[in-house]
Parts: sequence; C-alpha cells; structure tokens
Amino acid sequence: MKKLILTISLSLIGFTTFAQTAFEKAMTEKIAKVEDHKTPDEFTALANDFDRIGTKESKEWLPYYYAAFATIQKGRILMKSRKTAELDPVAADAEKYIAKAETLSPNNAELFILKKMTSGLKMMVDPMSRYMTEAPVAQQALAKAQELDPNNPRITVLQAEDAYFTPEQFGGSKAKGTELFKKALEQFGTYKSKSSLDPKWGKAEAEYFLSQK
Repeated sequence: MKKLILTISLSLIGFTTFAQTAFEKAMTEKIAKVEDHKTPDEFTALANDFDRIGTKESKEWLPYYYAAFATIQKGRILMKSRKTAELDPVAADAEKYIAKAETLSPNNAELFILKKMTSGLKMMVDPMSRYMTEAPVAQQALAKAQELDPNNPRITVLQAEDAYFTPEQFGGSKAKGTELFKKALEQFGTYKSKSSLDPKWGKAEAEYFLSQK
C-alpha cells in the first residue's frame, strides 16, 4: 500500500513538473518573438497567442502581461507610422489584458509600467486635447510602479524617454534623457528578475539611445 501511494505521489509530481515545463516552454518561445516581430498584424497574432495561454493557465498573470505588452508594441509601430487614429482601440485591448493580469497579480509594478505606456498611446491620438487628462494618469501609474519596485530599470527607461523627447522649456532635454538611460543600464546590471519568464525588456532601448550622437 505504501508503495502504491508513493508511486501515485511520484506520478503526480512528474505530471506537475511536465505541466510547468510545457507552460514555460510555450511562454519562452512566444516571448522570444516579441523582439522579432515588426508589423501590427504580427503583434496582434502574438497577443492572441498569449491570451490563449492565459486562458489555459488560469492562475498565471504573465501570459496576459505579454498579451498587453505585444499590443502596446503594435501601438508603437502604428504611432511611428503616423496612424494615430488607430491607437484608441489598441489601447483598449491593452487595458483589457492588463485588467486580467491584475486580477491574478495585484499591486504589480510591471503592470503599472504597462498602464503608463497605454496612457501614452491614448494621449498620442490627440496630444493637444488629451495631455491634461492622460499625462497625470501616466505619471501616477509610473509613480506607483516606482513605489512598488524602486530599482526597476524599465521605470527609468520610460522616465528617460519622457525626458529625452520633452523640450527644455518644459523640463526635459536630450541630456537629461541620456543621463537617465545611463542610470537604467546600471540598474539592469544589478536588477534580479523573479523568474526566467518575467519582463526583461528595456536594456536594448537604453543602449540604442546612448549610441546616438
């Protein structure tokens, strides 16, 4: 009887390990595609893939995090292509995924970082009329992220972006942005992610801006 119980226990452990490995494998493969994709359609498909993983792995927040992140990346491509009229529905999709992730992982700095980025997309639809409403939302989200995880380098990357593209008369400058990108790189050197699947993006962006003359 003891041998039977032991065999069943070992089988359950093996099944659990396999399930975790399958989840991690699927996530690792999809996360790698975030950097490879270049078009809005590719990011839409990737977000849908992460959403399906989230539906299957109902206790995991990371699939929904990456679904939101892929959607935000789609928005950034549209923004660079000057297709700002398409950003509102993209931001709405990102917010939907963030809300799902937040039910599984409340008070998560990484999700507040995404909230800041989503507000930025919404503001770019019409900067002149939306600055007064969206800028405070974005800054509050980033401030909450910093309160929860003060050494997170992705917070500093977003601060650096804001400073870099803000004219001097409004408190920013390329010099201030550059200093913050340098700080972010230093933070990347010491920051420890909680798992192999946790967000790690931002370092390449900081390096890119520091390479500009």
